[in-house]
Amino acid sequence: MKQDEPRDYITIEDDQGNLKEFAVEALFDMADESYALLKAEDETIVMKIEGEEGNQDLVGINDPSESEAILDAYQIAVENAPAE
Repeated sequence: MKQDEPRDYITIEDDQGNLKEFAVEALFDMADESYALLKAEDETIVMKIEGEEGNQDLVGINDPSESEAILDAYQIAVENAPAE
């Protein structure tokens, strides 16, 4: 598997009941919280991972500025990661 291929796909239902498939691009921890970076053709979102391993849920982040800050911090971390 190539490094840039998604690990998995999940389907998310929005507040209006619409279903959309997202690729799980990354799982990461930041400030003692776990997050999933999800990407569709026209959208990238970050969701919080809550619960214990084996019984975890993805929870939406309702504050757009919080979501954007987490995504920006993730991008900075990726850009500054040492090359393998």
